[in-house]
Amino acid sequence: MTLCKAICVAALLTLLTHESASQLTDCGQPTLDSRIVGGEAAPEGSWPWQVSLHSQAHFCGGSLINNLWVLTAAHCVPGGKPSDIRVYLGRQSQQGSNPNEVLRTVEQIIVHPEYNGDTNDNDIALMKLSSAVNFSAYISPVCLAASDSTFYSGVDSWVTGWGNVGSNVPLPSPQNLMEVEVPVVGNRRCKCSYGVSSITDNMICAGLLTGGKDSCQGDSGGPMVSKQNGHWIQSGVVSFGTGCAWPDFPGVYARVSQYESWIKAQITSNQPGFITYTSSGTDSDLSVSCTGVPP
Repeated sequence: MTLCKAICVAALLTLLTHESASQLTDCGQPTLDSRIVGGEAAPEGSWPWQVSLHSQAHFCGGSLINNLWVLTAAHCVPGGKPSDIRVYLGRQSQQGSNPNEVLRTVEQIIVHPEYNGDTNDNDIALMKLSSAVNFSAYISPVCLAASDSTFYSGVDSWVTGWGNVGSNVPLPSPQNLMEVEVPVVGNRRCKCSYGVSSITDNMICAGLLTGGKDSCQGDSGGPMVSKQNGHWIQSGVVSFGTGCAWPDFPGVYARVSQYESWIKAQITSNQPGFITYTSSGTDSDLSVSCTGVPP
């Protein structure tokens, strides 16, 4: 009995150690790797961390960051009340069948304490699921950008969601998950569009300055990701923008790398996998200047 107990305890400790350390190994690697304006339907299973938040219907997106927690935008859940929110994981279509999906309710919502709904600053929140999910080819976590990450202008990024495909134009039936590829727009250039005080260090912008590709209403809370060394790393959380895909007004996202310490303080076990994203070359945004943004 004593020997069995010792072996069982050792096995349990090994399992727990693997679980807590495995997030970095598991994150951001879709098994089936193969609001959106100007995008296309995503192949099933290609973005397995994408979640759909529902009350009466889909209202926001989010991303799975470990087996129990989801990252989303604070403006999606400003009151921080978990009741009536359902989280769908592994979902592909809002109207068709979803044989690979899992449903969870929400046990707890943590809105960033410095979230400002007027300025959109610190537009980030965490949601604890009612019970852990098992990872599969269709459900797995994304990696998160570590605090020392750099995302220079032009970094290739992808945004996913079930949002509108144009201003006040809903996603057509069967409402499959959409994806769009957009480049990072440096904060200095973004300030030239939105105004100096509107863009803070807690934000990251992305989109085509010529317009045509962007996130939109209904994509809020969803992830913007970039790939590095075989891992997809989340750089942003869909936050706000002027119109959808308007020229000179890229989408604005909460900058995930600013919140590594805050996220780790909230999730004390089986922490998400943080990876440093490093941009190559020089930052062209440093040469941008306009009214209010001096050289």
